[in-house]
Amino acid sequence: MNFSEVLKQSNQLCRVSPDGKYLATCVQYRLVVRDVNTLQILHLYTCLDQIVHMEWSSDSLFVLCAMYKRGLVQVWSLEQPDWYCKIDEGSIGLVSSRWSPDGRHILNTTEFHLRVTVWSLCTKAVSYIKYPKACQKGIDFSRDGCYMALAERRDCKDYVSMFVCDDWHLLRHFETETQDLAGVEWSPNGCVLAVWDSCLEYKVLLYSLDGRLLSTFSAYEWSLGIKSLAWSPSSQFLAIGSYDEKVRILNHITWKKVTEFDHPATINNTKAVIYKEVERRPVVGSADLSIQQHITMGSTLFNTQSKYEICPLPVQVPVVKPDLDRANPKVGVSSMAFSSDNRYLATKNDNMACVVWVWDMQRLGLLAVLEQTSAVRCFQWDPRRPRLALCTGNAKLYLWSPAGCVSVQVPAEGGFQVQSLNWHCSGDSLILLGKEQLCLCYMETEEEEDNDK
Repeated sequence: MNFSEVLKQSNQLCRVSPDGKYLATCVQYRLVVRDVNTLQILHLYTCLDQIVHMEWSSDSLFVLCAMYKRGLVQVWSLEQPDWYCKIDEGSIGLVSSRWSPDGRHILNTTEFHLRVTVWSLCTKAVSYIKYPKACQKGIDFSRDGCYMALAERRDCKDYVSMFVCDDWHLLRHFETETQDLAGVEWSPNGCVLAVWDSCLEYKVLLYSLDGRLLSTFSAYEWSLGIKSLAWSPSSQFLAIGSYDEKVRILNHITWKKVTEFDHPATINNTKAVIYKEVERRPVVGSADLSIQQHITMGSTLFNTQSKYEICPLPVQVPVVKPDLDRANPKVGVSSMAFSSDNRYLATKNDNMACVVWVWDMQRLGLLAVLEQTSAVRCFQWDPRRPRLALCTGNAKLYLWSPAGCVSVQVPAEGGFQVQSLNWHCSGDSLILLGKEQLCLCYMETEEEEDNDK
């Protein structure tokens, strides 16, 4: 495992192009495009204000930069660096901007969600879609880029509109049986649309492409309901994370519950391996260090070292009691992710913030628990292998695979703390993001391992 030098970034804006060749980062009002392998700067673009959102087009030829306060979007071309496009929404404002799947249209959501404006880069044509709903996930595109689902609110009722992305004509429009629709998400195969209600009512609705209601699922009533939702890559499972600290798994044939995963405070499961992070501070004799050495020596010398230990059962997991009188209490399953091979599901329960749970989807049971010393900020699966990376806001990177767990010190100077991370699409490297810096971690590939042998 190797690490790059530390580079600057702002607002955690750092994205690898979909083809995996380029790394785009934002530093205040500048957009920097680098070669992902050499980190050499290929293009440098200057925007009119500080960039708050940045996104690659699907073909990796254009980069969108949004400045919401100014109501501005600027688009830059990699093939023609002198060309650029500027979209000004004017007094109506701008709260969200994103690419369409074809990489030639931009969808802007105006302030107060009055409308969605569809801008064409090719013909300069403009289309308007009324009544978009302000919710958790109001727009979603099917994986093949053919269809767009849009949540709408009109006459105090929720609706979903399905559009064909080729020419933006309306395919289906139907009312949903929700009190306050919170989000829409296509299954990876594009056959089913999941629609879920706000946390005040536990309800998931599953619709076909022609707008038919296939099934409705509700686990309980009169209590805080759904907090998160995730499809498995094969579309066979739908995982629903709830405020009652459970994950319910629905199957794609009957849309009935297959099983549910608890997150107990005491773990007695003999089939699960419990990894606990244990810290130790390096002992440095103060008598051996002169003042000059104190100044010149890298801060990494004094960083706390850590490793994982396997705990004997039963294990008591640290639990924080949430304040239920406040809005959005820190309780329930807020983060879930399936591995790319559909074999594993990783979850995080908010009142056990230091713990990540890994479930085996073949035997539908708990496989591993990772207990960290600090709250887990982010976790993400390797897109090619069953390997989970996570960070906790310190100078370490943590990796889990079926073979075991490892804690890796990031050797960057100046107290680099990993706030979030993203895998490269090849799975051979990771982008580690600090508050105002980033660093690339290069994983040793199987070919390199064979050469070493």
